[in-house]
Amino acid sequence: MEDRWNAVTALADPSRRALYDYVRRQAHPVSREEAADAQGISRGLAAFHLDKLVDAGLLRAHYEAPADQPRGRGRAPKVYQLAGDGLSVTVPERRYELMAQILADAVASDPGNASDAAHRHAGQRGREIGTQLAGEGSDLTTALDLLGFEPQPDGAGRMLLHNCPFHALKNRHTALVCGLNRTFVAGLVEGLGATGVEAHLVPRPGACCVELSP
Repeated sequence: MEDRWNAVTALADPSRRALYDYVRRQAHPVSREEAADAQGISRGLAAFHLDKLVDAGLLRAHYEAPADQPRGRGRAPKVYQLAGDGLSVTVPERRYELMAQILADAVASDPGNASDAAHRHAGQRGREIGTQLAGEGSDLTTALDLLGFEPQPDGAGRMLLHNCPFHALKNRHTALVCGLNRTFVAGLVEGLGATGVEAHLVPRPGACCVELSP
């Protein structure tokens, strides 16, 4: 989440936002000269803002010679293009893309029995993410926090999840989404190797429907 806040901060400057919008709309890598001409600013100022966008993870840069430049003639200029699929920030954290991937994979793999397939994919995706985060040194609480669940121990051995990353979907299809959420969290626990912990459906108003207990 911190990385995304850094990206939002980087776009607060109007000139920087205009350069970002220009680069992301182009079908080719954009040089400093092209960006400066497009926005009517100096090359140096364009370079400053473009490199700040790279630092924020919004653009990526490399050196590439123009197609019409003879090979070996001069230094290849630095060019910029969009990094990733764009920027999305929600408060509190939401993970609609994750649920969309699970449901799309389920329909693609078993359209005649999509519900059971969705649970299989939810568990598998949870285990994959858990294994990856465990390899990066995350424990259960850290992993849940990174995924936007806002975990908090209740002092009685349970882990309560104060945010549902699938909130809007849950409101429309409660039984389906809450069930898949529980299956996903159970897979996450397994992938993390967090033994002695189980995920249960315990609906609470204004919070995640899943809680973890011994």
